[in-house]
Amino acid sequence: MSVRPYRDIHRRRSRQIQVGPVAVGGDAPITVQSMTNTLTTDVAATIAQVRALEAAGADIVRISCPDQGSTAALAEIVGAVTVPIVADIHFHYQRAIEAARAGAACLRINPGNIGAAERVREVVRAAKDHGCSMRIGVNAGSLERDLLEKYGEPCPDAMVESALDHARILEDNDFFDFKISVKASDVFLAVAAYQGLAEACDYPLHIGITEAGGLTTGTVKSSVGLGMLLWSGIGDTVRVSLSADPVEEVRVGFELLKCLGLRYRGVNIVACPSCARQQFPVIRTVELLERRLAHITTPMTLSIIGCVVNGPGEARETDIGLTGGGKGTHQVYLSGITDHKIGEGELVDHLVALVESKAAEMDTEMAAE
Repeated sequence: MSVRPYRDIHRRRSRQIQVGPVAVGGDAPITVQSMTNTLTTDVAATIAQVRALEAAGADIVRISCPDQGSTAALAEIVGAVTVPIVADIHFHYQRAIEAARAGAACLRINPGNIGAAERVREVVRAAKDHGCSMRIGVNAGSLERDLLEKYGEPCPDAMVESALDHARILEDNDFFDFKISVKASDVFLAVAAYQGLAEACDYPLHIGITEAGGLTTGTVKSSVGLGMLLWSGIGDTVRVSLSADPVEEVRVGFELLKCLGLRYRGVNIVACPSCARQQFPVIRTVELLERRLAHITTPMTLSIIGCVVNGPGEARETDIGLTGGGKGTHQVYLSGITDHKIGEGELVDHLVALVESKAAEMDTEMAAE
């Protein structure tokens, strides 16, 4: 389907960097990130979690490296996975150097926090030698003391100033392969800070609402904040921070990008909330379909509508559609056109088979192009 003019999102023009083989910024697709929550020194558990994130579609995965044991484990982890790894470094410059040597694709670091200028130069040298990019990560909860004294509290201006101060340190060391984030748990603060930063520089921006909460609360909060930024064209890579399984962060991230037409992956299910008019158990059907279609990565749309009030109209706009009908038979639409009817007992199995067949067909067509 063609994109309607009112859906156009004009992305902010940013420079492009590389996180390993993954391009971030410029005209590259907006990437989805997550972070492991296993002990990095538990190599087997961390590898398993990274692979689960890869399977969910994560483009980039961050791993915390708080000590020497973690950076030592990082080399084995990087060698066992395919997704590029960002090493999360906070205060000790030596951990950054070790992570670069271990194969990290990117270092998450605030250069102003790691001490003397010579230490910064050593980190930059290691990044250049090993092809690492960096991310400057400003957080409202850990702003520098002088900025808090200057502004009185965390505020957008303080966060932007912090980010630009850190950026200047890297620029003075002739290093420009970095992205920036200015995260806050307060949606208004985060959005305003990102808007200010977007105007002040052309570096790619990693966007997120930090410490957003559990699966439901965090998803809502992130959707509001990140949705506002993405709709206005701000954001080159995203993380949805949830107190939940990291795989959920990736799923929510892709759903955000899908609903804004910025990225397409997997089946987009359009479903009614159900009511007394429903002719089959809509909620249960959608739950089963989401679970059984999670392996499909081919972009397509599937509408599941319980009755004929909105069903035919939604089906005309989707690749595959189902509308509830009377007497236990329901109408199936293919490419928006009425095709055949189906009984309730075989409904889920039948739709899964249709989607899998359509995905194989679309994949073959894309491969031939």
